[in-house]
Formats: sequence, structure tokens, C-alpha cells
Amino acid sequence: QVQLVESGGGLVQAGGSLRLSCAASGRTFSGYAMGWFRQAPGKEREFVAQIRWSAGLPYYADSVKGRFAISRDNAKNTVYLQMNSLKPDDTAVYYCAAGVSSLVQNGADYWGQGTQVIVSS
Repeated sequence: QVQLVESGGGLVQAGGSLRLSCAASGRTFSGYAMGWFRQAPGKEREFVAQIRWSAGLPYYADSVKGRFAISRDNAKNTVYLQMNSLKPDDTAVYYCAAGVSSLVQNGADYWGQGTQVIVSS
């Protein structure tokens, strides 16, 4: 049974930082794309960032480029999202995701339960 378990969300002031973690289990994710989506109240879920489990450059949505950084620790089966210079517009539920192919093009095969991020002004 595949599980993606997020942690690290919370309340932070604008300009602050948070690091989200996603612990993956239940299968081998070699070759998978791992990443993050977010959904703000009243809005559709949107892509944030992705990275290949085994190789490849990270890819970001324009709205977070230069502020967020995605990384992975293969030994811990964990993916991270370092979020800096946070803005109120970053307020959303953040979802960890995994997919056989590109997340931004094809969406995810597996989802986490989400973790709330609130950025106050």
C-alpha cells in the first residue's frame, strides 16, 4: 500500500520560511516523479514543483521559482519542499504527489493527505 505522508505545515508570517517533508513508502519509487501541488480556498489544485526520484533537474511553477526548492533524500525515501520568502498568496493545503511520468503534464498516481500552510500578512 503506497503512502505519502506530509509534515511541516503551519502558520508563518510573510517573508518567513517553512520546510515541508513527504515520507514515501509502499513501493519502489525509482524513476518516479515526486513533487508538490497546492490548493487554496476556492481555487483549483495547482502544480508547485517536481523532481525525479532517481535523476533529473527540478522543475517549478513560475509563481514559486526562486523562492521554493525541492529536494530528495533517497536513503530516507523523503522529499522536501523548502519554502522561503513566503507570501500570503502561498496560503494553501500542500499535497505531496508521485507519478510514473511528469506531474506537471500528467498529474499524479498517488497523493498524500495534505498539510496546511498559512502565511499571515
